[in-house]
Amino acid sequence: MYLSKQDIQSMQKVERLNLINSLSGIKPANLIGTKDQNGNENLAIFSSVVHLGSNPALLGFILRPQGEIRRHTHENIISSGIYTINFVTTDFIQNAHYTSAKFDSNTNEFEKSELTPIYIDNFDTPFVEESPIKMGLQFVEEIPIKSNGTTLMVGQIEHVLMPNETLNNKGHLDLGTLNVAGISGLNTYYNLTKKIQFPYVRKSFSLNDLKTD
Repeated sequence: MYLSKQDIQSMQKVERLNLINSLSGIKPANLIGTKDQNGNENLAIFSSVVHLGSNPALLGFILRPQGEIRRHTHENIISSGIYTINFVTTDFIQNAHYTSAKFDSNTNEFEKSELTPIYIDNFDTPFVEESPIKMGLQFVEEIPIKSNGTTLMVGQIEHVLMPNETLNNKGHLDLGTLNVAGISGLNTYYNLTKKIQFPYVRKSFSLNDLKTD
């Protein structure tokens, strides 16, 4: 099959959204937790969280164009300066996906999706108790993407909560043991399993150095 730019543009909106979202492959499923100035908790699912650097420890995620639709996640991050990113597992993907509904700002998505907010000292924004890996971030900056009106939100990791056995002595997380979920398109979920872990490749390596039995 061959699709031209014109073919893609002529697709129905949802069909085009699913295709383009799928072309970037399976992406991590994360719940972003925030809180507004009135204390209302907010929770929304995202599939656009990306690593931006380790020193400082920065993560980014993409917000859709604001337009006439209020993005409560964006408003809350700007007003509070903090937010959480929580891994989604296959054990609660239905609950997590339910947060994608466009609820009013005074609706508590934790309650609607039957997920549990928890807090840690000196960080007044909710984490998701059911999530095995939880991160608390300080908002750093937002970068407008002029070509389509989206926004890259950048945050620095301030807190990480995870099971002790998940982290090895080289800093690798064994996500396969946690039933971590990934997303393709708008609403298709996958479970991720560990296939293999290669050594850091150096120019002195040959391809045979990476072969396994």
